[in-house]
Amino acid sequence: MALQAGIVGLPNVGKSTLFNALTAAGAESANYPFCTIEPNTGIVPVPDRRLEQLQGVVQSKQVIPTAVEIVDIAGLVRGASKGEGLGNQFLGHIRSVDAVLHVVRCFADPDVVHVDGSVNPDRDIETIDLELIFADMEACERRLKRFAKQAKGGDKEAKLHAETAQKLMTLLESGKPARAGDWSEPEAESVKDAQLITGKPVLYVCNVDEDGIDGDNAFVTAVRARAQREGAGVVIICGQVEAEISELDEEDKLAFLEDLGLTEPGLNRLARETYGLLGLQTYFTAGPKEIRAWTFHEGWLAPQCAGVIHTDFERGFIRAEVYNIPDLLEYGSEAGLKGAGKLRVEGKAYPVKDGDVMHFRFNV
Repeated sequence: MALQAGIVGLPNVGKSTLFNALTAAGAESANYPFCTIEPNTGIVPVPDRRLEQLQGVVQSKQVIPTAVEIVDIAGLVRGASKGEGLGNQFLGHIRSVDAVLHVVRCFADPDVVHVDGSVNPDRDIETIDLELIFADMEACERRLKRFAKQAKGGDKEAKLHAETAQKLMTLLESGKPARAGDWSEPEAESVKDAQLITGKPVLYVCNVDEDGIDGDNAFVTAVRARAQREGAGVVIICGQVEAEISELDEEDKLAFLEDLGLTEPGLNRLARETYGLLGLQTYFTAGPKEIRAWTFHEGWLAPQCAGVIHTDFERGFIRAEVYNIPDLLEYGSEAGLKGAGKLRVEGKAYPVKDGDVMHFRFNV
């Protein structure tokens, strides 16, 4: 789908440790600011138990999950919007991603330097939010001037863009991000066209120490309160533990998780939450050679989803044979599904649902 989520935060909050554990891509991680300068990109599988359910019945030769693309971006500091630290590079990189994973340090450790001298999640989030708001204000000012000039000539579309830009400026000046605005449908399209950083969806990632895995500490509670006000999500991760888990073989990994009282690595939850943050859903294809998860956007019709596999599938689409996994588990085979009338035939107007298993018929 070519959609990316960017890991952002202040220096030394655990961004690169998380990225290393997520992708095993070897991004440098060190206890000093700006150890990540160029964005590192990795493809992260999205765990989905439905693949195991399909495999239990279909017994395919291989199982291929879907994935998300994660970008590790250099840490930002106060004054980044004016070029402080690696501000210009940071802002350029974050503009290119589709969603933001905001890593917040939620542990106290005197051996790990904090760029502002102490751990304070509210202040840390505010530092980044304000820098992004300042950067968006500059972009919005330029947009307002350009469209206000065109609107004077009677251009209705320019008038909409100018009025929306003015509303955006008012919102940003009040210290609120673009995503917090109440927009009509045409205004929402204008905001999207503006490509503002603060218009991107955000997931807060609380990086805790091992003691913080079992329950919320005071730092996490503060982040949750803020996220609730913003309508954002929260995931709790212990970066150091996840890094250790990622280096273990499957048997040792399960034993380690059991010792910690966990059923799965926290990074599994993070991958799934990121997938949802990007507005993505999954359909499946299943046969003796391969079971595979495919990514699509909510609301896509069957031909569009077929095009995810190959453009020829979309161009020559005839119909799709569709079933769901609970029915497959109940009836035990595709033949059983057909006999029970649970294998549906859908046409070009069918909106694909998350979890559908599909066979496409098409003309070459």
